[in-house]
Order: sequence, then C-alpha cells, then structure tokens
Amino acid sequence: MAQATKTPSWLVVTGDRVTVTLTMPIVANGIQVDKLSLRAPTVRDIRSAQGGAGDEEQRELNLFASLAEVGVKDLEDMVLKDYTRLQAGYFRLVQDDEL
Repeated sequence: MAQATKTPSWLVVTGDRVTVTLTMPIVANGIQVDKLSLRAPTVRDIRSAQGGAGDEEQRELNLFASLAEVGVKDLEDMVLKDYTRLQAGYFRLVQDDEL
C-alpha cells in the first residue's frame, strides 16, 4: 500500500497552482508579500527558461520567476529556507498524480 505524502502547513496545492507561505516577507514587484504562488508550467515555460540560462541554477530561477510572475532579483533576495520551500512546492505541483 502506498503511503500518503503529508502536505506541510506552509503549502497549499490545487490542481494548477501551489502557494507557499514564506518565513520572511520579500518585496516582489515592489510589494511586500508573505506568500508566493506558482502556476503550473507549460512546455513553453520550460523551454523559455532554458533560453537565457547559463547553468541549471539560472534556469530554475528564470522558471520560478516566470511561474510566480515576479522578477529573478526578487527571488534572489529570499532566504534559502523560503527558496527551498518554493522548490518543494514546484516539485509537488509537477509530480504525477498517484494511480
């Protein structure tokens, strides 16, 4: 029997979006926020993020900024713990549904 994965209290997952509660607010698009949402990526999003990236880290930053509709510099100002939460939310969003 498959074990259910518990969703952390700081993460809200819907069919096409994840919302991550941050431990420290950031300024995103000139507004202080304590949550960030990522929409589900398309193949075009993935290809576009790879276009201007010199390495894997930059590709991921480009992708997350696009999905959250914020600037890359906004994400670079996040504390690492919150960026790790954003990564976890992304991977939860794109994982295949359990059968």
